[in-house]
Amino acid sequence: MLILSSNSPRRQELLAGLDIPYKVYVIKGIDESYPDTLPAEEVAEHIAVKKSAPYTAQIAGTDDIVLTADTVVVVEGEIMGKPKDAADACCMLRKLSGRTHQVYTGVCLTADGWQKRFTVKTDVTFRELDDSEIQYYVDTYKPFDKAGAYGIQEWIGYIGITHINGSYYNVMGLPVQRIYNELKARQ
Repeated sequence: MLILSSNSPRRQELLAGLDIPYKVYVIKGIDESYPDTLPAEEVAEHIAVKKSAPYTAQIAGTDDIVLTADTVVVVEGEIMGKPKDAADACCMLRKLSGRTHQVYTGVCLTADGWQKRFTVKTDVTFRELDDSEIQYYVDTYKPFDKAGAYGIQEWIGYIGITHINGSYYNVMGLPVQRIYNELKARQ
């Protein structure tokens, strides 16, 4: 059985699209901190691996595979997680406006005696956004549960993203093509 350790509706929707049976089980209170010295492109995978650790005892002796993931947005070396509030979300979107940034999703697949970890990177370019567009998006869509304060599949993605290099689904939070291939290779 595949176990998704995420309450994210986007991750659940994306995983369901693979037509692989899974269940959602989330252990709460896992420390998601990372060393300040860790390069930005390694942070998401570091956190995904930390998220997997509490599951190892529970899956011992089973055929279960636990999928943990974390996504970060990086612009000019600055890591953007989820915004604290509307003001923080607006600040993040202003930093992304008119620039290309990177979205890194770290994934950890863990089974009894086996673990596969990887990071997928996607470059995303926003056109210059004006303050009224940013404010409208934050007020209407409340992107407080999204790294970088935006969802590519929402209004801001429709009107603001001019270029993407890499996996669209990675920007949504789960690089499903790579996950599918890793699970297929495990069989």
